[in-house]
Amino acid sequence: MQGLNQGLVNASYDTNFIYANNTLSHKQDSVEAYNNQGVNHAENGHYDLAITYFNKAIKLKPDYAFAYNNRGLTYLIKEELDKAIRDYTKVIELNPDYVFAYNNRGGAYFSKSELNLAIEDYNKAIALNPDYAPAYNNRGGAYFHKGEIDRAIEDSSKAIELNPDYADTYYNRGGAYFHKGELNLAIKDFNKAIKLNPDYAPAYNRRGAAYGAKNELDKALIDFRKAIELQPNYADAYNNRGTIYKDKDDVDKAIEDYNRAIEFKPYNAIAYYNRGLAYAKKSQVELAIADYSKAIALNPDYAEAYYYRGGALLRLEKRAMAKLDLAIARSMKYDSLIALDKILKDYDRAWKTLGNI
Repeated sequence: MQGLNQGLVNASYDTNFIYANNTLSHKQDSVEAYNNQGVNHAENGHYDLAITYFNKAIKLKPDYAFAYNNRGLTYLIKEELDKAIRDYTKVIELNPDYVFAYNNRGGAYFSKSELNLAIEDYNKAIALNPDYAPAYNNRGGAYFHKGEIDRAIEDSSKAIELNPDYADTYYNRGGAYFHKGELNLAIKDFNKAIKLNPDYAPAYNRRGAAYGAKNELDKALIDFRKAIELQPNYADAYNNRGTIYKDKDDVDKAIEDYNRAIEFKPYNAIAYYNRGLAYAKKSQVELAIADYSKAIALNPDYAEAYYYRGGALLRLEKRAMAKLDLAIARSMKYDSLIALDKILKDYDRAWKTLGNI
């Protein structure tokens, strides 16, 4: 089903901060004390204050791996990825066999879309500990984003073999099955993820997308509603629920949901595109064109948005602009014969204005 967003792969980090053994020194200004105070603040969500204490520990002892590890994890939580990478690189320099540092640095590279570097780090973590399930899960996620879907499934399956109660891995493998069109296997994995974690909003969202792709629209609606109940600012779930409403011809509700999706995720080209389709259904052609144009501005390679904008321009008899959009869509491999057939069906004046594309 066009317009559904199944969400992102979940990476797994080692999120355990390391306390130092402070029995050797009771001084409040010792390396261990500064490290442990930093951990206390980080675990309570006071990340900037935590970093201040880790800095103090490192200043006293520049080769203190615990403090670099903890500061790196804090930066990772704050999504300051380059700083996290720098600290984990220092941890690895000080302790080349530290599995968790490779895994977490790989996660930072993954978040920066530096997938080959991420895979190198996950490979190293697996070489050091072949039974470390998070590294298989994460490497599978990186393969997924590289389009190597079978390798992603293989790694996810290995992670599940090592840890059968690993909700994130069922979620990720389900996403890979979804991508391959193996919807029943995808739903089975999302069911398992939800059983392991009943509050797992992304799993409801993805299962809803799978039901939508199977045209089981009522089941899809139930899942998207649950995802939104669990995570009220979940832009992708609003987008997806809007698409189901649109396909059920409840266009006003669809537009309401697309509005919320855009509110929570203003740079989401898919939501603008979908809202454009909804406006077109209501014959609000100029609003549709504005949304298609916004989608194209956000994603200049959005072939479908060019195609539908071209069709909308035809309805306004703006022939030259329409032909240009349709030519761009065709150049992006959006099948011009299929496009022509749709236009002839959707717009009763198309045959008069289309001309020689």
